[in-house]
Amino acid sequence: MAIPFGIYDLARDAGWVNVGVDHGDSAFAVASIRRWWAARGQLDYPQADRLLITADCGGSNSYRYRVWKAELAAFAADTGLAVTVCHFPPGTSKWNKIEHRLFSHITMNWRGRPLTSHEVVVNSIAATRTRAGLRVAAELGTRSYPVGNSVSRQQLAALPIRPHEHRGAWNYTIEPASAPQDARLEQGSRELARAQALAMLADFRLTGMAASELDMLRCQLASLQAAQAEQRKYHQRGGPRRKAKADHRRPLLSDADRVLITVIYLRQVCSQKVLAELLQINPNSIGQAITQTRKLLCEQRITLHPGHLAVPAPAAAAGLAGSRPSPEPDASQRHPVPFQPDRNEPRRLPGHDEPDRRVLCGRSRATPPSAPRRRPAARNPRRNVPAEDHRR
Repeated sequence: MAIPFGIYDLARDAGWVNVGVDHGDSAFAVASIRRWWAARGQLDYPQADRLLITADCGGSNSYRYRVWKAELAAFAADTGLAVTVCHFPPGTSKWNKIEHRLFSHITMNWRGRPLTSHEVVVNSIAATRTRAGLRVAAELGTRSYPVGNSVSRQQLAALPIRPHEHRGAWNYTIEPASAPQDARLEQGSRELARAQALAMLADFRLTGMAASELDMLRCQLASLQAAQAEQRKYHQRGGPRRKAKADHRRPLLSDADRVLITVIYLRQVCSQKVLAELLQINPNSIGQAITQTRKLLCEQRITLHPGHLAVPAPAAAAGLAGSRPSPEPDASQRHPVPFQPDRNEPRRLPGHDEPDRRVLCGRSRATPPSAPRRRPAARNPRRNVPAEDHRR
């Protein structure tokens, strides 16, 4: 896999291409800008304090992606540059000068040449020359970029982004002020916070099963998850695998984590939006993991019923984590998997005491069901019509 990300310098008529081997997401796009600035930008413009970027409206550098803006804010804070981004309107990406001044010449240069390896790709790009003076440099980037990271609205609002008066969604400036610590996409801190959130969600008060039962469920679905992933890749490739399985980046959610969040969601503990905020993962990734794991649970005829507790917001999850859990019951006193709670007991939020619960139960049981309304009989328009009209 080779993913080129190009940067074209209008003033010097020079191109620089970063050839990635993992994924072409927003983190990879900003990392390519970082590499260009370290290799060429700061040498060609040592006195620069501003940087203008003209980018497409979609793709990895889309104006809608919060990760793109958060990574640019970290880049601006590290380099001290005021980064101004101007996105081309939708459907006008070919107006960008990089398309017909850089990429078109690269395409003509390697036309008809088999791209059999990363070395061939990098050398073919670096060999691009034009009579007008275009010179292109290319480097291979072997770093992996995890996909699925998300930036919340609160983190985006904390970034030093100043929208312009005209089309502020497409044109904005990111000041070089220090970005807040929670808005920076530091992989180590994200993984630690994600591990703590998963450990909190594994509480038996939320899952309805002991740790041993949850491990048994994970082991039961492990082989099925591997087969499902291989089948999904088979359809994506359009056929069998042509090369040996490579050692790519580790996913943000393991198979065991997928089972856990599916159990939490099916027990109606919290929504997918809350799970995405707790784990700092894109909601689309959360939805795909739940859909795929839920299909396996249905195939195995495993049913999970709603639980007692509900976590409507990440703040409630923090309060639940800080509360002292009750001792875990023995296997003889606990319902077998799947856990089935009392249907007459309403679901309650963390922090509701016993008197409030009894008042709610008595209020729900004391309210008699309303009698169903009877629909009036439909009138027959021909009931009162004279006999001679019927004959007509």
